[in-house]
Amino acid sequence: MEISDRLNILGQIYDIYDAFSTGLSVACVRGCAACCTQNVTMTTLEGYRIVEHLISMGQTDLLQRPHSGQQERFQPAVTTNELATICMEGKDPPEEKTDTARADCPFLSNKECLIYPQRPFGCRCFFSAQRCEAIGSAVVDPFLVTVNTVFLQFIEHIDAGGFFGNMTDVLLFLKSETWQRQYEANANVNHPYGLRVNRSIPGFLVPPEHQLKLQPILVKIRNVRMH
Repeated sequence: MEISDRLNILGQIYDIYDAFSTGLSVACVRGCAACCTQNVTMTTLEGYRIVEHLISMGQTDLLQRPHSGQQERFQPAVTTNELATICMEGKDPPEEKTDTARADCPFLSNKECLIYPQRPFGCRCFFSAQRCEAIGSAVVDPFLVTVNTVFLQFIEHIDAGGFFGNMTDVLLFLKSETWQRQYEANANVNHPYGLRVNRSIPGFLVPPEHQLKLQPILVKIRNVRMH
């Protein structure tokens, strides 16, 4: 599938989620940035969308913000669809190493996101029912966790063969024009930044109590078409 087609599908998936999330009761407001850390993860397709937008807007200087010299950051041990495979096989997933430092996201400025319209799904789906700053963590409804996981699986699926990892690592990969062109051509690429290879959906991580309620959302996602 051409990169333009994948970007088109990604945009439609974002739109479906944004429409769904407008009906949520959340405490998140503009200027609330407690969750905006350097530990955001995303796919290469989402990173490519960010890079292309910044180039088109003449804001390539923002791409200098994420850099390898940053302090230690979270790097996922598995992708969402890898986790689904592991769970379906009845195995224990690997333990994830967390980054307790929680440094600010490189695209955060005065508690506002500099790439907000193009932010990855990991940012779009992070909602809390209570102010994180007040209690030190987010409060997320279990059904929302399920919905978010399914969307993450679809986003990874349309970028199968691409990569998944920390936002900084993905953007460092895409800063190389050679690697960016190889990614566009769906070529095999050796990646030095600890990224995971995206996989197709092996099955959905949906608990029985959420299956019926989730069906309308699944129908909308499955009806996504290339324009």
